[in-house]
Amino acid sequence: MSAAKTIFQKSNRHIAILAVIIFALDQFTKWLVLRSLGAYDEKIIISGFFKFVHWGNTGAAWSLFSGNNGALALVALLALVALFLTRHHFDSHTLTGQIAFGLIFGGIAGNLADRLIRHEVVDFIRFYMQLRGGNGYREIGFPAFNVADTAICTGVGLIFLITWKNERAPKKSNDSDTGFQRKDAD
Repeated sequence: MSAAKTIFQKSNRHIAILAVIIFALDQFTKWLVLRSLGAYDEKIIISGFFKFVHWGNTGAAWSLFSGNNGALALVALLALVALFLTRHHFDSHTLTGQIAFGLIFGGIAGNLADRLIRHEVVDFIRFYMQLRGGNGYREIGFPAFNVADTAICTGVGLIFLITWKNERAPKKSNDSDTGFQRKDAD
């Protein structure tokens, strides 16, 4: 089968369509944040629990490897290519597999676009709690994230679920695997 034919198989089209939707949603929400909030500004939605922020992240998850935007862009590009080339090992022909890879590819592309265009990833979703301490209140919470991050994590979770279910499924008996012929008892 030619490479062009493989790329345009029905399952790959579903992956591509979802990836484009995720990419567009991610970029649109980031555009809204850039338009609505200045750098490091915030808009509290539910006091003490949820707010929109405008944080630029030059690192990876939780700002790990901060300041390495170029290297992380290269890693993202390589991951995108590697996952595309090896997706057939992960049940990408099933609906759940197609959803998983569409989410992952769209998420990687969304954050990669940020790295290439803005030289940082725009994070804006923040869950937090306020704790009362000796000097007033302090905030603790989950690091800010975005639609692309959510898509990547959800897609990876689906791949883990698919793999776990496949490992737990009863194995079909295939005599050719053992090299022995099974004789039925009379």
